[in-house]
Amino acid sequence: MNLAGGVREQGDAAERASDSARRVLIPTALQNLAPPAALKSHSLCEVGGHTMGTSWSAKMALGEGADVAALRHGIEHVLAKVVGEMSQWEPDSDLSRFNALPAGTWHSLTDDFFNVLSQALFWAEKSGGAYDPTIGAAVDLWGFGPFPIPRGLPDTRGIDEARSAAGWQRVVLDRKNRRALQPGGLRLDLSAIAKGFAVDKVAAFLRENGVDNALVEIGGELRGEGVKPDGSPWWVEFEHPRASQRSPEACPDTLLALCGVSVATSGDERRFFEHGGRRYAHTLDPRTGFPIMHDLISVTVVAADCMTADVLATALTVLGPERGPKFAADNGYAARFVRFDGATLREEMSPALAAMLD
Repeated sequence: MNLAGGVREQGDAAERASDSARRVLIPTALQNLAPPAALKSHSLCEVGGHTMGTSWSAKMALGEGADVAALRHGIEHVLAKVVGEMSQWEPDSDLSRFNALPAGTWHSLTDDFFNVLSQALFWAEKSGGAYDPTIGAAVDLWGFGPFPIPRGLPDTRGIDEARSAAGWQRVVLDRKNRRALQPGGLRLDLSAIAKGFAVDKVAAFLRENGVDNALVEIGGELRGEGVKPDGSPWWVEFEHPRASQRSPEACPDTLLALCGVSVATSGDERRFFEHGGRRYAHTLDPRTGFPIMHDLISVTVVAADCMTADVLATALTVLGPERGPKFAADNGYAARFVRFDGATLREEMSPALAAMLD
């Protein structure tokens, strides 16, 4: 779980929102927000650290006497638990132990691991395999996993073997006993869903501890609850891939009011390698075993929860510049697509995202 997103929190929202060169997105179904008077005695507090190969932060509107140290400790416990269960980078994690099991072995799963894997398989089926949580062997082969290998292109035989070992249909879940069967050689990789799940878990922890107004972020994936102490929304700005080639007309600055929703981005800006004059991104197409080769370079998704935003951003990226927007439109998903043909950037919004334009 070592990915970075493409959305960042913004500070002086009023000034930015009034700038005519910027678009503003307002979720169509806002949660019930606290009136400014209820937050009059609150102040903004931020904690943060490192997890999953990236950074995390939580900005909270807290009343007097709030135990910030206890909240930070609780967040760190939540994150450590997710890593200990679902990180392929930790050799002793539950996921790594499952990947190492011999064929025909059942592995008992924690409730969270079982729920995330169940959702991963749901999205694998719904996307027609564009997202697949069983591509760990291919990810390792291309050098994007936890095992360092020399940069270069894997041979066709190795890719074929990795594809043969994968396939979400091979995963057998025993829902009654909450366990999974290792069919043999299958390597789970939950990178494209577990980080979003972790954001949701931190937000849930804060709510359970009386923090109803907070912005949680892990590696550029965010969830906003409530508002800031001054009553304004948690504003976040979409980052621009290939910023040096951007024209404001083709890809305008975009602010999103993150109130009761989440946002995640999949793109090739941070994890890739170049070989033979070509860029190979970390996002693999499970159906081919190769990194995606089309010109869709960034997909941002706004959803009710961050786990959905996370996994859907990856699925839409793999589906590509034609099928991705159609899939989003047909299913009512709020997404932004950015294409780059080597010279020009082009942006497309799904109808559900365009409906949020202020």
